[in-house]
Amino acid sequence: MQNLGKIIPTIKSGEESLEFDGNKLPNCLLDFWKWSVSDILSNSTRGRFAEFIVATASHVDLNLPRDEWQSFDLITPENIKIEVKSSAYIQSWHQQEESKISFSIKPARSWDSETGIQSAIQKRHADVYVMCLLKHKQQDSINPLDMSQWEFYVLSKFEIDNYKKSQHSITLNSLNKLTIPVTYEKLSDEIKAKNNKNVYNKQY
Repeated sequence: MQNLGKIIPTIKSGEESLEFDGNKLPNCLLDFWKWSVSDILSNSTRGRFAEFIVATASHVDLNLPRDEWQSFDLITPENIKIEVKSSAYIQSWHQQEESKISFSIKPARSWDSETGIQSAIQKRHADVYVMCLLKHKQQDSINPLDMSQWEFYVLSKFEIDNYKKSQHSITLNSLNKLTIPVTYEKLSDEIKAKNNKNVYNKQY
């Protein structure tokens, strides 16, 4: 039985061509990116885009590719582990009304991509949770690339572990009782402040 180790990805430029029989084909990786992820309003793509937004705000090293299999989404230069969630009122499909806002906070089993082994215990693996809300409500002008259309609710792991109403999801009303949303330019400072709350509660 083969024991195949983890493949370490590298950053691509987008200019890498498809090939066949040693010859380059007309299309390149950038064509795939444009084709597959241009709808940044769709749930799955918006979720990854929200991770990218938080990464840029918190100075995560973008020269390292996104790790699909980490037990958390991002790690900052200060070694703060971040879990990112996203939600929006406006979707890319037909809607009868605006979407109700909630975010998943349920604990999960981690999977080690180095060993291929899944942990037996469900828990929260991040230090800080960032709930990214695309708050804009006008369909004709919504633009996820505009950071002023987003707001960010940041909670420490301690705050989520001690949230009594549910251990699976949290609504916007509950978030507003626990914290105040911040804008993009204040997000990095808020992440550090919430992580300090974890440190304080570990000490006392």
